[in-house]
Amino acid sequence: MERGYLSLILHAHLPFVRHPEYDEFLEERWFFEALTETYIPLLGVFESLAGDGIDFALTLNLSPSLCSMMDDDLLQDRYIRYLDKMIELSQREMDRTRFDTQFHKLALMYCHRFRSTKDKFLNSYQRNLLAQFKKYQDQGSIEIITCAATHGFLPLLGIQSQIVKAQIRVGASSYRKFFGTNPKGIWLPECGYFEGLDTLLKEEGIKYFLLETHGILFARPRPRFGVYSSYYTKNKVAVFGRDHESSKSVWSSIEGYPGDYDYREYYRDIGFDLDYDYVKPYISPCGERIFTGIKYYRITGPSAHRQPYIPEVASQKAAEHAGNFMFNREKQVEYLHSVLGRKPILVAPYDAELFGHWWFEGIQWLNFLIRKIRYDQNTFQLTTPSRYLKIYPKNQVINPAASSWGWKGYYEVWLNGSNDWIYPHLYRAGTKMVEASAKYGKNGDLHRRILNQMARELLLAQGSDWAFMMKTGHFSEYAKRRTVTHLERFYLLKSYLDKNFVNYEVIEDIERKDNIFPEITHSAFQP
Repeated sequence: MERGYLSLILHAHLPFVRHPEYDEFLEERWFFEALTETYIPLLGVFESLAGDGIDFALTLNLSPSLCSMMDDDLLQDRYIRYLDKMIELSQREMDRTRFDTQFHKLALMYCHRFRSTKDKFLNSYQRNLLAQFKKYQDQGSIEIITCAATHGFLPLLGIQSQIVKAQIRVGASSYRKFFGTNPKGIWLPECGYFEGLDTLLKEEGIKYFLLETHGILFARPRPRFGVYSSYYTKNKVAVFGRDHESSKSVWSSIEGYPGDYDYREYYRDIGFDLDYDYVKPYISPCGERIFTGIKYYRITGPSAHRQPYIPEVASQKAAEHAGNFMFNREKQVEYLHSVLGRKPILVAPYDAELFGHWWFEGIQWLNFLIRKIRYDQNTFQLTTPSRYLKIYPKNQVINPAASSWGWKGYYEVWLNGSNDWIYPHLYRAGTKMVEASAKYGKNGDLHRRILNQMARELLLAQGSDWAFMMKTGHFSEYAKRRTVTHLERFYLLKSYLDKNFVNYEVIEDIERKDNIFPEITHSAFQP
């Protein structure tokens, strides 16, 4: 009989990046790389486990913006074109490295990966990845949860409760569209929580959410079981906290597994290593060197020197690290069970793109781990938050603390000198959206069409990714441009309502560019 549970939770999210006005757009590669290195390989793990008759339980958040991109015909077409270019590049690499046995073997590996990915996407999955994820949820192997519509950072939008409601409503509505049922749980963007948010979650039928460790530990009254149990808020919405111990060994590139010297080096890529004219057809359309995904070196050590990557050795390390992780969780569960007097739950949330994209061997590690948990121990089992709530339906009531999983644990990443200028504009647009919905919402199809597009523009402007990029400095100019562009489009559309004047070509152009949430209605911004 198991003594406790481990809940692996993967947060899969990307900002909505789609630019039909360009033949090729650099930032769309974020999506293509994530599909190739994380999401399609993750489905491969599910297929392998199911094919071997291995029961597993995993929680997966597919954010509404990511789902919208997966469902988009234009991005699907461009993804196939991206794969064709990567297949062509890897074939050229096979020819270039034909006299170097070690590198040639790696070039063959990459060519096979790109070809098999294209075959799966086109033939096995019929371009419909969401249907594949839904299949495993319907079978009971995974639990898919939702997120706020465009990953807006809810604590900083919280001064306008109607805006937070809209983010949650649209996120839940998008989930129902893609998965045919109501979401049981929600991933709060950046695990950001503020007092009173549970009231808005309950109104949308959300059963549970997840918090960073101190969101539970600093709760009032003091949580009896630390982060090793579920709790209820006063509104009877369940909450779970992250187990720091199980997270650090996977998250940390210094103390954790991803920094092992035998693993592939992410930052050493042929897009930067090889002759510019050779890689030019496969990099940024503006000519800037970028990552191609073809990497021939391992981490090696703390110096700048890098040795060739050996996949067989890295795979063996992934198996060893999976065993080590399982062993540590066994000892952790055994101790907690002895002192808590109940079966603990270890909640281990991670960004999904850590597996496969940032940590190349992470997908293998996940596969090894699930298999080892099934066959090599009986101390704990994999579970999902909703399953745990069925085991322990009665829980202590607490008031969780304001928190996030960002740097320093609160809101500073999304509110600082680099990005604080955006919030007065977002608040003002939020107020205008609520007013316009109430004023023009009953005026006819054209006005509703304009209001619906205004809703899309406002939600897109609110995405937490833009503030995060401004803070880190990575793609900060693009993030600023996206924020400003969506607000400009919002106010242009509003002017059509106020002036009772319409330029149909402009409306159609905006709808073509920002086609997220085709089912949205402006009523999401009404009480």
